[in-house]
Amino acid sequence: MVVDDDDDIAGFVAFNLKVHGFEVVRAKDGQEALDMMEKVRPDLAVIDWMMPAMDGVELTRRLRAEPLTSALPVIMLTAKGLTVDKVVGLTAGVDDYLVKPFDTAELIARVASTLRRNKEFREVSPLTGLPGNARVRREIVDRMRAGGDYSVGYIDIDRFKSVNDVYGFDRGDEFITALARSLHRAVATSGRPPVFLGHIGGDDFVFICTPDQVLPLTKRMVADFENAADQLYDPSDAQRGYIEVPDRRGNKQRAALVTLSIGVAESKAGGRRFDDARVVVAVASEMKKVAKSQPGSYVAIDQRRSSPSDDPSGEV
Repeated sequence: MVVDDDDDIAGFVAFNLKVHGFEVVRAKDGQEALDMMEKVRPDLAVIDWMMPAMDGVELTRRLRAEPLTSALPVIMLTAKGLTVDKVVGLTAGVDDYLVKPFDTAELIARVASTLRRNKEFREVSPLTGLPGNARVRREIVDRMRAGGDYSVGYIDIDRFKSVNDVYGFDRGDEFITALARSLHRAVATSGRPPVFLGHIGGDDFVFICTPDQVLPLTKRMVADFENAADQLYDPSDAQRGYIEVPDRRGNKQRAALVTLSIGVAESKAGGRRFDDARVVVAVASEMKKVAKSQPGSYVAIDQRRSSPSDDPSGEV
């Protein structure tokens, strides 16, 4: 969305963005932009600072105050190049500036850069800093296209809900970040090729590596995490080896300390080959359920030779 009361400048910006493949809508002032936001959901707003009634800084503040537009990236067009003016805009929530006069190459570069940063930010877990679902899918697709052998592991913390129920969500977040750190430490000693890590939400993590990296990697992450998790329990609970979880009737049920269930889907020569990232994740999730049926931390690796569309029965 281009917001500018000067028709010539708005037209120049919109034309050049369209030439470079962007879809563009225009608003002549701040209020029209706010009204249009209810129907049009732009990926970025290019806003002029000097506009009647509502200037660009006030429009940016209004956008930041609304849940639907709070994360919308904003580039400000301004003739004000002084540091103090830029500070005012940055305080209001502006992501980048274009100081007039500017050329087409700079306009396109700043738009593309801001969109890229925003996309990367949205794909990262705010709790662990690891890539999320969309990035995980792209990584699997890239591995498929490369044609080499790879494994996708799906990690889940067993009895994590009990931790949240007894200690609260803040303590639960500490268990999640502890697992993320354990994964990083395990990956750091895995050598090459590099292992990909993703956090798809809650206590669910994904790793992507070569098949021969799976067992050494999971062995290290399990040992590291179990040691770290023991330190997060109240000392009395850690010593006795369980926590007491109240049920709906107020009765206390024993829950063992957390462990890890890890399901792994493999794509390798002489075995299964996948042509859909969703199927790979589904197989890894299926194997995670197998792992959960076993006591303690457990790694279940799919070793079926059939294609994903065949009978799913086979050796695990």
